[in-house]
Formats: sequence, C-alpha cells, structure tokens
Amino acid sequence: MQPTPNSPTLQRALQRTRRRLIPLLILMYLLGYLDRANIAYAKQAFQQTTGVTEAAFAFSAGLFFVGYALFELPSNLLLQKVGARIWLSRIMVTWGILAAGIAFATSNTSFSTVRVLLGIAEAGFFPGVLVYLGQWFPARERARIIGLFYLSQPICFIVGGPLSGGLLELDGLFGLHGWQLMFLCEGLAASLVGLFAFFYLTDKPASASWLPADEKAALVATLAQEEATKIAAGHMRLGKALRDPMLLQFGLIYFSIAICGYGVAFYLPSIVGSLLGQHIGFKVSLVTAIPWLCALAACTFWPGLAAKTGRRRTFTVISLLCAGFGMVASGYLPPILALGALCVSVAGVISAQPIFWTFPSSYYGGYAAAGGIAIVNAIGNLGGFAAPTFKVTAEAHAGTPLAGLWVMGAGAVLAAVIVALIPRRADALTSRDTPSARDHEAAGFPVV
Repeated sequence: MQPTPNSPTLQRALQRTRRRLIPLLILMYLLGYLDRANIAYAKQAFQQTTGVTEAAFAFSAGLFFVGYALFELPSNLLLQKVGARIWLSRIMVTWGILAAGIAFATSNTSFSTVRVLLGIAEAGFFPGVLVYLGQWFPARERARIIGLFYLSQPICFIVGGPLSGGLLELDGLFGLHGWQLMFLCEGLAASLVGLFAFFYLTDKPASASWLPADEKAALVATLAQEEATKIAAGHMRLGKALRDPMLLQFGLIYFSIAICGYGVAFYLPSIVGSLLGQHIGFKVSLVTAIPWLCALAACTFWPGLAAKTGRRRTFTVISLLCAGFGMVASGYLPPILALGALCVSVAGVISAQPIFWTFPSSYYGGYAAAGGIAIVNAIGNLGGFAAPTFKVTAEAHAGTPLAGLWVMGAGAVLAAVIVALIPRRADALTSRDTPSARDHEAAGFPVV
C-alpha cells in the first residue's frame, strides 16, 4: 500500500530528513557562495595592492562562470554515478583550496587563471544539490525545501559580509594584506566542511541508517512513485531532455535571473558604499547586510506560500518584477529610500530562484534530472559571466553608473516575461490548476 502524502509516517520521515540534511547543505552552499562572491568585498583593496585593472577585474570575476559552465554537465553526471556524498565533498575540498589560492594572485593573468580553475572545481555543486534534494524530498515539498536551502545566500552576506569586512581590516596581520587573510580563511573553511560532509552525508534514503524502518519505507515508496510517473511521461531520458525546447527556456530564465542576481552579489557592497560615501569596510558590510536580511525573511515564507497556493508562475513573476524595478529605482532615490529599494530588489531576486528551480526539478527525473538541471544551471550561470561585463560596458558607453542598474533590472524583468510564458505541460507535475496534475493527485501522486 502506497503511503499518502500526509501520512504521519511519511511526515515524520520528512521532518527527520530536513533536520539531518538541510543545515549542513545550507552551510556548504553558504561557504561556496562566499568563496564565489567575496571578491566584491576585496575589490578595492585587491586592486590597489595588485594593480589589477577595472576591466581585468570584471572579466576575471565573470571568468569563473566559463569554467563552471563547461564542466557543469559532466560533473553532475558523475555525481549521479558515484553518489552525492563523495562528489559534493570532493567539490568542496578542491574549491576551498583554490579559493584560498586567490590570496597569492597578484596579476591580471594569475587572477584570471585562479578564477577559471575555481569555476571548474565548483562545477556541479549547486545542480548536484538540487538533484540530491530530489532524491530525498517529494515534489510537493520541494519549493519549501529549496527555499530553505536558498537561505544560505542571504545568510552568506549577512554573516559573511561583516566577516569579510572585518578580515579586510586586519591588514598587516602575519605580514599579509587583509584581502589575503580573507581569501585564506574563507577558502580553507570550505575544505574543512567538505571533509566533514564526506563522513556525514548519506546518498539515498534506502541507505539511511538514521531513518527508522517504517519511515524509510514510506519515503522510498513515495519517491519511487514519483519516478515512475516521470518515466511514464518520458522525462527520465537524458537524450530526450537535451532535445526538449523547455531546456532552453529554463536556461534563458536562469540566465536572465543571473544578470540581476550576480550583479547584486558582485556590486551590492560598491553600490551601498557609494550611497554612504565610504570605502568598503566593516561599516559598509553591516549596511549591506540589511537587504540580505530582507531576502532571508522572504525566503522563509514566499516559496512555501507559492507551493501552498499552487501559483508558482505568479509568485515568481512578482518576485522578479520587484527585483528589476527595485534595482532601477535605487539609482534615482535619496540614500534611505534607495536602500529600501535595494531591499525589495534583493529579496525579489533571491526568493524567485527557489520557486523557479521547482520547474526543472519536477519536470525531469533520473539522468535527465542530473543532465537537464546541470545544463540549465550552466546556461544560467553564464549570466554571472555576462553581468559584470554588461554592467561595465553599459556604464562606459552611457557615462553614468545608472546604466549598470538598468542592465541588472532589465535582466530580472526579462526573466519575469519568460517565466510567464512557461507552458502548462512543464507545470503539470506541480500545478494544481492543470488536468494532468489533478489526475496525478487523484491517483495519490503528491503535487505542489
């Protein structure tokens, strides 16, 4: 007998799994995002010390995503083959070592080299976690779970921002510049957590010794039922997924989101510093944490509310429009109101992403999920390469920093338009207002 979505046994299994996995996964992605984006805090001091030019810095900051995109698919397929415990741990250890190595990059060439190697090392981590979560949580839980996982981004900047700013002010300690201490401490922390994850994570529910037998059986049966439905729909085959037009649409959405999202990650400290009229340091880092606090609050309820109401597209569009118009408005308002607009923008772009990821993670299964999600993430993260270049180019041609805000805002608005065009068939597994979803629900299949 198949467990019902609301059976007490299944709910206990899901609760135990959340407590076991989510805190560590949040910490892992927090450190990964910090090692990816902490150059935003080091930017001024790093350039002053090394002489790396503004153009070279923008190019190298984005170069991370070239290596990341190229190795995304093979990395995720390897994760599917060898298991998440080994592969996610390997990724963390190697990226931590390379992130620490930026402390010794003192020229345009060495900085570019380490950044591209860092992208190669981290490739597959984020989509790998999404695939991993799909192996543990049914579709109706996924928006909430991915929303919890996404808490790592705002926490990264709430905690990591002041931490990075504080380390920058320890200039001269051990004969090192503050930015060198920052890269060393934060990079090596990722490697240590990666070693811990190797001994802590479990690949799949069937091998979870920490789950009681009845809870394990209920969770395994529920997930197997979902996979069977995906097989029947033809969404388990990688070859078919690669030919599916939805793959390109998902990729374009995430690319557009990344124009705004990574623009925020790379340049929010500089934007706030300009509003305050101060160089980036501990005080600017504290103020920069305010928009991330708003994003943290949004992620705690907004994705879950989208799942509960079954209006994922509507909620995603609202978030992205807030992100886009809030970013542009911040350039035309007095400092206090501009900070408020930035709060709306950051909360919007962060809360949109966990809802967006429920589309491909519910649409694909098996190797198609591993490959499809990896490709979507690879296409999207090229937006991380494009964001600094687009911003700098627009500002140079227009002769004003406002042009950069328009570029980031336009990315979010474009993403909102493409999300609104997602066809019903791509929403069938998790939208209550489609006939196929009602059929699944009547058969006992859990829907969002």
